[in-house]
Amino acid sequence: MDPLVLLKALVLGIVQGLTEFLPISSTAHLLLGERLLGFEDEGKVFTVMIQFGSILAVMWLYRAKIIDTVVGLPTKPEARRFALLIVAAFLPALVAGLFLADYVKTVLQESLAVIAWAFILGGIVMLLIERFRPAPTVMEAEKTPFVRAIGIGIFQTLALIPGVSRSGGTIIGALALGLDRRAAAEFSFFLAMPTMAAAFVHDLMQLQTQTVTAERLVVIAVGFVAAFFAALVVVKPFLEFVSRAGFGPFAWYRIGMGAFLLVLIGLGLA
Repeated sequence: MDPLVLLKALVLGIVQGLTEFLPISSTAHLLLGERLLGFEDEGKVFTVMIQFGSILAVMWLYRAKIIDTVVGLPTKPEARRFALLIVAAFLPALVAGLFLADYVKTVLQESLAVIAWAFILGGIVMLLIERFRPAPTVMEAEKTPFVRAIGIGIFQTLALIPGVSRSGGTIIGALALGLDRRAAAEFSFFLAMPTMAAAFVHDLMQLQTQTVTAERLVVIAVGFVAAFFAALVVVKPFLEFVSRAGFGPFAWYRIGMGAFLLVLIGLGLA
């Protein structure tokens, strides 16, 4: 086992965990990190599977809410409503993923130009939503109306484009549909759970058709654990930050990163 490969997996796992719940596209940062480090990810399996480490982290942080919802399904109408809310928001991404997953992995994720423009356009949209969004009428994620939840789910499908950001798409959609900043971020967290779990299962099934060495499994495990602990550290501070400062700083970061990538492409360095 090459220690350098394990070190790369560790670094990429940390990058994934730190960026998964920020509206700056963890997938794009992971793809860029892999190119920069010369990390080979056949079939993009590593990329998706370590993302589930981040999801497990947020599930751990919100374990009380999850347990309360699951246990309350037979007896509590509010638990059933919340579960159905997340399922309704998840369905658009499920359908889009079934039809577009291969195209995304083989075409879109290979294009730095797509990532760069997605960074820039997503940042501009985020600034516009922050400036012109309607006054929030939903202050708690679990009280989101069903129609708005489905709308947020449709926004999430845009995250199939690398650079858009799954959390960014859902948060922008939630803000545009009248959710408070904190409620928008938390709804994005809960919606990530079934979305990334489905992506994880899909890639796990793909692994069964490939020759997977013990070394590759170790590399994935290192990235998975690193992503879990990095996400564990970033989620709560992120919520506190956006509640105070909003999403503007992330929008400007996206625009700057996208412009930087376009310069590199223009100079033939990327």
